[in-house]
Amino acid sequence: MVCNRCKTIVRVEIEKLGLETTYVGLGEVWLDGEIGSEELKLLDIALQSHGFELLDSRERRIIEKIKTAIVNLVYDENSESKLNLSDYLSKIISTNYTTISKLFSEIEGITIEKYYINIKIERVKELLTYDELSLSEISFKLNYSSSAYLSNQFKKEIGLTPTQFKALRRNVRNPLDKV
Repeated sequence: MVCNRCKTIVRVEIEKLGLETTYVGLGEVWLDGEIGSEELKLLDIALQSHGFELLDSRERRIIEKIKTAIVNLVYDENSESKLNLSDYLSKIISTNYTTISKLFSEIEGITIEKYYINIKIERVKELLTYDELSLSEISFKLNYSSSAYLSNQFKKEIGLTPTQFKALRRNVRNPLDKV
């Protein structure tokens, strides 16, 4: 789950099954009480109809925590973006970075760093589409060392410069769950 609408959908589907939640957050749900295997199957089917999946393994839960932490890092105005990515994730996940990096690469097929870049590029696209900030302001906001570095990375990933992308005036952004 990567947004408030996602949390709402999950909460509604859980309530349809007559279950109560104590907490619905990004990537996690705490139920008030136990859930039977039949209810779990029904919840899985309901969530899949909305494009979600139950994370039934420890490894998948760690991957989801990593993704959520990265999205929060990129999108949260008050995040700890000055921290090194590996230090930030190690702190959030409470696991050695080498371990989580290896796990992420094995399961997702890309590195954590590549995923982080992809999320940042989607954020840059969003901010360029809004047309409220200059490229320098965007690069500062997303903790790039310079607008030139941001521009080079953007062109490498998208095939267009930020200026060319902005001139398209089309929404060619990707949903975060597809990154």
